[in-house]
This record gives sequence, structure tokens and C-alpha cells, in this order.
Amino acid sequence: MAFSDEFLEELRDRNDIEGVISSYVNLKRQGKLLKGLCPFHNEKTPSFTVYPDTRSFYCFGCGAGGEVITFIRRIENLDYVEAIKLLADRAGLQMPNDGYDDSLAKHRQRLLAANREAARFFHASLMSPKGKTALDYFLNRGLSMSTIKHFGLGYAPDSWDSLISHLKSKGFSLAEMFDANLVKRSERDGKTRYYDNFRNRVMTPIIDLRGNVIAFGGRVLDDSKPKYINTSDTLVYKKTDNVFALNFAKNGNPGSLILAEGYMDVIALHQAGFTNAVASLGTALTREQASLISRYTEEVIISYDADEAGQEATQKAIRIFSETGLKVRVLRLEGGKDPDEIIKKHGKERYKALLDGAANDIEYGILKIRNKYDIAFPDGKMGFLNEATDLLAGCNDIELDIYSGRLSQELEVDKTAIVNEAKKKRARRRSNERKNAFEEIKRTAITPKDEINPQRKQFVRAARAEDILLSSLINNPDFFDQLRNRLLPETFLTDFNKRVYSSLYSRLNEGLSIDLSVFAGEFTPEENGRIAKFVAMKKEISNTLNECFDCIKVLEEEKQKHNSVDPANASDDEFMSFFRKKSN
Repeated sequence: MAFSDEFLEELRDRNDIEGVISSYVNLKRQGKLLKGLCPFHNEKTPSFTVYPDTRSFYCFGCGAGGEVITFIRRIENLDYVEAIKLLADRAGLQMPNDGYDDSLAKHRQRLLAANREAARFFHASLMSPKGKTALDYFLNRGLSMSTIKHFGLGYAPDSWDSLISHLKSKGFSLAEMFDANLVKRSERDGKTRYYDNFRNRVMTPIIDLRGNVIAFGGRVLDDSKPKYINTSDTLVYKKTDNVFALNFAKNGNPGSLILAEGYMDVIALHQAGFTNAVASLGTALTREQASLISRYTEEVIISYDADEAGQEATQKAIRIFSETGLKVRVLRLEGGKDPDEIIKKHGKERYKALLDGAANDIEYGILKIRNKYDIAFPDGKMGFLNEATDLLAGCNDIELDIYSGRLSQELEVDKTAIVNEAKKKRARRRSNERKNAFEEIKRTAITPKDEINPQRKQFVRAARAEDILLSSLINNPDFFDQLRNRLLPETFLTDFNKRVYSSLYSRLNEGLSIDLSVFAGEFTPEENGRIAKFVAMKKEISNTLNECFDCIKVLEEEKQKHNSVDPANASDDEFMSFFRKKSN
């Protein structure tokens, strides 16, 4: 859908890029720029940069970039028009009606509406006489009516088609119910039969950060199998990308988030006043979920169950969070198998004390290693120190000094020996990392990957000249009057850069603006990232007309070289063409 320049300009003005991005990323000002950890890949050192003067962003780590529309497309997984609509709604701006085919966006909205209506149906069923057993289940778990309503908990009746009948009465089709994974279908005797996905289960709605019901978790009330049924991935839900209760928890405690294992643990924690509790969806924490969590806190406290499976999940979560730059602490559950049980048996004060005493990831790691060895014997002490120094090799010097001192006192081993061993292992590890990095550089140098501009490998010198020209023109559009007669779209050798320049050429010829948002609808989010890189290149080039003319000369030379023909191997027509060029 093509939006007018006037509409896009107003949309940009009403959606300040710093304000929009800061609701997803913790930004810190560095001079005129703002920096933070990239929400699109895991990193410990901030490489995500916002440029308020050009109303753009760019990540030097993964190449994501663009303007406010592209950011919303990527962060919310929306198409172009949906992103425009979200920003328009945010700013109270009326969308233009230009007859765009927005069937996908409308279908997405219908699925969200079906989920919302299903959540109302489940909650009403819970409060009805037929939901008494399910309501008693929640009440017996210690939940108050206020908590039940706050989380929108519900009950799916023991029926094959009660939800189908209800949603039909609200105007939803079977196809919409099926696409939302609210119903399933089977083929029998050549006929298609639809039936409710959730039956005789207590229901927990999963709500995204914008308040949309995107999925459900259903648990049986007896010992039947499967114990849990959860919404499968749909157009509006991907379990690896979402975190349960983050819509509440992101405002619960700005300093930290508690990561629990399941819905009931999180709900019990919120009821007890720990409103910063969340849970991952699916069987284990994913990198996408860790990245999402890192947008809303600087510290995560892992509060998984005390059983073996919970401890294994804790180890995995620590590894994943280590890639995000978050401070990680681990809570040792004592007095119960999970947070819900501890709060019931000992009260919220006990859980608060456990939280306050939660070990950081280093302390937790040392404790796990210690439990493997009997340090009363020399062999056990040696085995423990060998693994402990492996762990300390990954620490900074201050951490190494602190923990080696503790181990020295506990084990009666010289602190210097522990420090030296850890530093040897650190040096060995860094040497291996450098070697692996060098090997990776060699591999990419031999076969450079550029999915946005794959012809770069073929035209290395020309592609660099094209990049400089595009950066110069985007940052200095007044150069165009001096370049337009000599720099035509066909001067470019690589197709992607030619597309970008063709768009620039057309707009500049007509005297129109070339703000990055004009590219948002014409190019993919990934391509807009490359265009944003041209903006960010401003400091790498001289930004002069002379540099532009030098680059044009490079393109002309490269094009002539590319178009030249070897007379010895030329066809008759190619030979005559070559001969005419030489004669001229």
C-alpha cells in the first residue's frame, strides 16, 4: 500500500523514534546518539544505535536497521501496513483509505478476536455452575477470586463442540477457529469433522505485551493424559518468542524479573506480591525469550523447581542468559519443591528471604561443582578445583580475585595457585577463540555472504563505490544537482544498490524528501537495514563531491571492464561491437 508523503511525515512526527524504541530497548545516551543491547540478536556489549537526528537505528552487530516503521515491523513481527496501523493507533492518527488488500492483517485481527472471545467464554464457564469443579481446583490451589479474574483464568467444558457453538454465534467461521488452534479437525468417511481443542480443562490465557490474547494453556482436572494441552504455533502466536505474564511483570519491578517454571508458580507469586514473575512458554527457555526478557530488566532471578529436571533447566538458562549481558542470580528453593509450595507452607516472607539470598551465576556454578566431589579427600579436592578453575577462567579479574580468595580459605590452598591456574585456562580459551575467529574470517573471506546484495562478491570494488555514493546522497541530498547528469541508475553494477539509487533518483528528480520511512514500504526490513547502514556510514566517508566523482569514475571503469570482450573468443557480432568501440 502506497501512503502519501504527507501522511508518512505526520506519522514520523507523532512517533518519535527514541520514544518508540525505548519502550522495547533500554537506551543510554552517548552524546548525540543512544545505545542499547540489540533486541534482534543476543549480545553483551551494546551495538544497537539510535540516531535521533536522522530518525534511524542501526545495529553494528547483526545489521538490523531502518526507521520507526521498520523497527515496529521487526519487533512486533508485522507486515508493512500492520506496522503503519500500530503506529497510527499509538499516535491517534486516522489511517487513509486507499483500497489496499489487507486480507492478511484482517485475518490476524480475526484470530485475535476469536481468542479474546474464547477467553471470555472460558472465564464465564468457570463462573457458571458447570465450572464448579474447575473453580474449586483454583480455590484449593490457594488462588483468590481477584487473582482468578486478574489472569482471566477459565474452564473449557467437557464437550466436543461447546466453544464451536459459542464462536459460531459470535460470527466466527470454522476456518478461523481452526487457524487459531481453538478447534481441531478429523477426516472420516470422506467427511471433515471439527471439535473443540480444549475439553474439561482449566484454562490459562496467554496475553502479549499489547494486551492481546494470543494462546491458551489447558490442564486436566484428573489424571488423564495428556496432562497439558497448549496452543500450537499460529499466525498470532509463536511459543518460542513469548513469555507468560510479561505484560504484567514488565511494570512489576524495574530492577529484576523472576523466571519461574510454570503458569501456576507465576500466578501464585503475583498473588503473593512478587509481580515481577514470568515463565517461558514451551519446554525450555529459548534465546528469543531471553532476548525479550532482557529488554525489560537488567537482572533475572531463576526460580526453577528443585528437582533434577529443574536444575538441568537452570544450567541451560544460565548459558542462554550469558549471551544477553543480563545479571543472573539463581534461587535455591528450600522448604518446598517449587515457589507455590514454599509460599503455601512458609509464607511469602520465606520466599522473599530466599530471593534476597539468591546466588549469582558464579556462586551457583561453584556450588553445583562442589556437590559432585568429596573435598575431604585429596582426589575430591583436586577434581573440584579443576572444574572450579574452569568456571573462574570465564570471570573478570575482580570476580576471579574474590572467588579464588574464598576457595583458598575453604580448601587451604594457596590463592596465587588458584588464580594462576584459572588465568592459564583463560589464556588457552582465548587462544582457541582467536583461532576459531580467524578460521571463520578465512572462511568468510573466501566465500563472503551478502544475502542483501549477493553481487558484491562479483563486483567488490564497484559495490564499495556504490555504497559510498548512496551514503553520500542520503546524507547530502543537495549533491544530487551536481551528479544527476553523470550518475544514472544504469551506472550501478549491483542490482540491490541500483534499486536503492533508482528510488533515490526518482524522488530527488521530483524534489521529494528521502527520509528513510519512504523506503519502508518499498524494501523488506532486512533491506531497510542495509539502507540504514548507508546512513550510519556518514562518519566513514568524506562526504564531498570530489569523493562522489571518484566513485563514479570507479563505476565507469568497472562497467567498461565488465562489458569488455576478449576478441579471441568473441562471436562475429561481439567482435564487430568491440571493433566499433576501439575505432571510436
